[in-house]
Amino acid sequence: MGRPDPEEGQLPAPVKPPDGGWGWIVLLGCFVITGFSYAFPKAVSVYFKELMKDFHVGYSDTAWISSIMLAMLYGTGPVCSIMVNQFGCRPVMLIGGLLASAGMILASFTTNIIELYLTAGVLTGLGMALNFQPSLIMLGTYFDKRRPLANGLAAAGSPVFLSSLSPLGQVLLEKFGWRGGFLIMGGLLLNCCTCGAVMRPLDMGMKRKMGKAQDKYEAKEMLPIGGKSEEGISTTDGTKKGKKAKKKPKKGKKLLDFSIFSNRGFIIYTISKFILVLGLFVPPILLVNYAKDTGVPDTEAAFLLSIIGFIDIFARPACGMVAGLKWVRPHVAYLFSFSMLFNGLTDICSARASNYTGLVIFCVFFGISYGMVGALQFEVLMAIVGSQKFSSAIGLVLLIEAFAVLIGPPSAGRLVDALKNYEVIFYLAGSEVVLSALFLGVASYCCLNRGKKEPPPENNPSAGGGSDTEEAESDVQEAEEHSSDNHQPAHSTDNTMVVANEEANHMAEEQRAEGGGCPAGDGEVLARDGCNADQMVERDSF
Repeated sequence: MGRPDPEEGQLPAPVKPPDGGWGWIVLLGCFVITGFSYAFPKAVSVYFKELMKDFHVGYSDTAWISSIMLAMLYGTGPVCSIMVNQFGCRPVMLIGGLLASAGMILASFTTNIIELYLTAGVLTGLGMALNFQPSLIMLGTYFDKRRPLANGLAAAGSPVFLSSLSPLGQVLLEKFGWRGGFLIMGGLLLNCCTCGAVMRPLDMGMKRKMGKAQDKYEAKEMLPIGGKSEEGISTTDGTKKGKKAKKKPKKGKKLLDFSIFSNRGFIIYTISKFILVLGLFVPPILLVNYAKDTGVPDTEAAFLLSIIGFIDIFARPACGMVAGLKWVRPHVAYLFSFSMLFNGLTDICSARASNYTGLVIFCVFFGISYGMVGALQFEVLMAIVGSQKFSSAIGLVLLIEAFAVLIGPPSAGRLVDALKNYEVIFYLAGSEVVLSALFLGVASYCCLNRGKKEPPPENNPSAGGGSDTEEAESDVQEAEEHSSDNHQPAHSTDNTMVVANEEANHMAEEQRAEGGGCPAGDGEVLARDGCNADQMVERDSF
């Protein structure tokens, strides 16, 4: 298999991740994108009171702005996957940054709440979705051995931006009003375009090197060397045309790869994530109101979310470092299961907290467990499906999570209105998270045991946190062999190639005279392609 041409709508073949270099710039861009994607829908809530006054609507009406943003972020996953597979990550992210910025700028000129839904909700939400998913794909492309750490650092963008955008939004609201704040926020979202511009495809550097080597080789070969130069060049041109004619028929890459549903590990992960999302976001959403109902002042109740965010900033990178350890990484799925179990038990144990001290302790443990879940969720998915199918896998997972997001928090709100009791809600949310943890751990253990009893094929990657380096190296080696067949010997020096051409042609003529070796008429082609492995070794020895 040769390396597909990205200009023809195909993703490049896998290249060995550098685990550094330009990858750190990609990580910085992913950090910013993750921060905007998760924190922006929550930070917009500081404008809700002013919107209620201007448009004469209720809180539930304005809350739909954040809900629509999140629904677009999760629900458009398959659309993002198709666009990434068709056009690549960088163009999609550039378009997404423009859409996100345009949505907020247009929202500053709206005159009713419906227009806000369409601009700040749909347009900005779609733009952030087109940035979020490709940034994670590029991160998995540039990192392999250090991928858990990279995922943890990128995930830290969410609490960092949440603690920054909310105070910034309050300052903008006081000085410029909600229209001016929306306009400035739209300008800030243009930074997504900058982050998209640095998402350089990994194989561009390799293609440039191979192109330079090819140009040098062809220029050297065109120099007059005896009487065989014209004959060799004409034969080479004929061979190139024949290769190009054979190379024309190409199979189009699947825009959305549904074959990942045949992976048992992916099915287990998807079911557990659906159950997890039903209860994961409920406690932080209801925490402030719960604290106020227990008699905590408003300022201290709002500070509880700041505690969760501060702990979350350090928990995500720390968990990424732990997940990258040699003895932990093969079992990263179990670490993810433990983090979910930790989070669920925290919800259950704190359900009866009746004073501010108990709520602060809950926020500390919830911040740790929530950060662990955020740092590991995409790392586990990459380990299960591999970097090549990750673009399709994350789109389908986000779509399924969108249904859970639309079911979980609204259902919890209705139960609070009906029962007037937050304790039951915390028990219910914690039980859902614990159930997802137990399902992931037990199902993964059973599948691993079944895999041990039945020896897997040699090329089948393990489902438990394996590395993609071996798969990428084999694909790169295959691509290099194909490129050598297409006359791209980038590893030889110019003078050696010229001498090898003379000697190889001479050997071919001798073999034809003796009646062995290559078939008649292939003597000149041997100067570049060779006849078999032995002759190639002998030619290199010259």
